[in-house]
Amino acid sequence: MKYNPITKDILEELVEILGAKNVIVDEEKMENYSHDETSEEYAHMPEVVITPKSADQISKVMKLANKHLVPVTPRGAGSGLSGGAIPVFGGILLSIEKMNRVLEVDYDNMMIVVEPGLVTNEINGIVDEKGLFYAGYPMSLLTCYIGGNIAENAGGGKAIKYGVTGRYVMGLEVVTPTGEIVEMGGKNIKDVTGYDLKRLMIGSEGTLGVITKAIIKLSPKPKFATDLLVLFNDAESAIRMVPKIISEGRIVPTSIEFMDKLSVHTTCDYLNEHLPYQKAGSMLLIEVDGTVEENVNLDAETIGELCLENNAIEVYVADNYTTQERVWSVRRNIAEAFMVYSPEQSLEDIVVPIANIAKLMPEIEKISKKYDIKMPSYGHAGDGNLHTTLVKNPNTTIEEWHEIEEKALQELYNIVYELGGKLSGEHGIGLKRKKYMKDYVSEAEIMLMKKIKKAFDPNNIMNPGKIID
Repeated sequence: MKYNPITKDILEELVEILGAKNVIVDEEKMENYSHDETSEEYAHMPEVVITPKSADQISKVMKLANKHLVPVTPRGAGSGLSGGAIPVFGGILLSIEKMNRVLEVDYDNMMIVVEPGLVTNEINGIVDEKGLFYAGYPMSLLTCYIGGNIAENAGGGKAIKYGVTGRYVMGLEVVTPTGEIVEMGGKNIKDVTGYDLKRLMIGSEGTLGVITKAIIKLSPKPKFATDLLVLFNDAESAIRMVPKIISEGRIVPTSIEFMDKLSVHTTCDYLNEHLPYQKAGSMLLIEVDGTVEENVNLDAETIGELCLENNAIEVYVADNYTTQERVWSVRRNIAEAFMVYSPEQSLEDIVVPIANIAKLMPEIEKISKKYDIKMPSYGHAGDGNLHTTLVKNPNTTIEEWHEIEEKALQELYNIVYELGGKLSGEHGIGLKRKKYMKDYVSEAEIMLMKKIKKAFDPNNIMNPGKIID
């Protein structure tokens, strides 16, 4: 696709629409918008960064971009892990950072209406006094924007019980790639009035429109929570425990987080943490919550006993804030710990049916040994979503690393699909995984995606170069 550059006339029109303070052309300031949390190799500078404050402004920008055939890349907080907000064709980088207002708190309907640039965790701060919370819970909720969460259909550690972002999005206001402002969904619990376009927007990674308003469903906040840190001799024993908790224990925990031996040992060393991890081949971090303390304690006890009956070495209970933060800090700091070992990594987001994680683990070990790289695996075992990470050997040259990374990823994805899995569970395809789509998604399915994209975006100017060509 051939796009046109940003000219002086286009810049003047952008200033007229947005005001000079909301149009950035200084290269030093624009550099922050050239990348997300993926590797720097994917970075690309925009030609101009804009920070609109309303759907009307975005509508005018999109009409201008269509007129001049200029690409537009929407961006949230830049905390994505797929390159989805990188302006690979330059053009206009549209940041939603100034659209961060709470428009309405509707306690009667247990919903909140917000703009897309609101930091996700701020929702909880607003509604906590009423005993409510936002249950979507991406792991980066302290920094990410709700608009970005919706665009990626972000998940997190509590998805096994509460689900992912899309479960809580009741309505959206969207500016289409051609500049129309469209309301999708609303506050109705049931709605089958035509196609569910709202669901199509959720997880579309900014390729079908810009989210400018969201109606979010709130949930009653659980009063009590208990965490169990469970040690196992090996990864297979831990993973086989996951479906047993639900099927035999008849309990749906809030979280079941898995950490393999490499993840546990590296992170505990990094944190100078003295948990009894040395004898553990893997760990499960299991959380249960609820509104009745006795029930929460009973669920935790049931799960703990079931784990011990199924080859757990030890079960440690964390039932207060201090001990809970201690055990969760190990899980949260895994990625940071491996950055110390080697900053060159490929953080993956594979997902397989829960029962097949046990079959996946030995295959990952084989790839790790074959290419002499570390491949820690950790993540959301309760929904089959693992962040297996390829970590460069410090003794390998960068040229050798890129070759190894390509081959190892291909083998990993092959195994994942043989086990009924997918490329991404929550991070998205974006730029990083786009080239693998044709190998693992049928031609007919990709063709349907292309037709949808064409219907929404006839000039292919909205976040081009992402998901599919």
